[in-house]
Amino acid sequence: QVQVVESGGGLVQAGGSLRLSCAASGRAFSITAMGWFRQAPGKEREFVATIRWSDGSTYYKDSVKGRFTISRDNAKNTVYLEMNSLNPEDAAVYYCAVSRVYRSSWPLTGRLGYDAWGQGTQVTVSS
Repeated sequence: QVQVVESGGGLVQAGGSLRLSCAASGRAFSITAMGWFRQAPGKEREFVATIRWSDGSTYYKDSVKGRFTISRDNAKNTVYLEMNSLNPEDAAVYYCAVSRVYRSSWPLTGRLGYDAWGQGTQVTVSS
């Protein structure tokens, strides 16, 4: 099994920044992509960003383009989400997801494209 652990959430003022980290660990697994999703109270879990492990290609939700940056450390099986210019609409529980299966479609923006999930980390943005 794969363990997925997020960290880095917290409380930040509007306009501020946070950096989320997510580490995947386990026995004999390979990563094809990792992604970030978020879920605000009363809303569906939504896609935020994804990165393809082989070449570092990235894709973002429109509303975070230019503000969020996803990156990876292949050696550590870790993905990061640098979040700048945060606003109250960004407040949510952020979930990290791992895809271990090659999929011909790209980008992986749907939840079904991922097969291992973390427990989530809370991001709160005060106005």
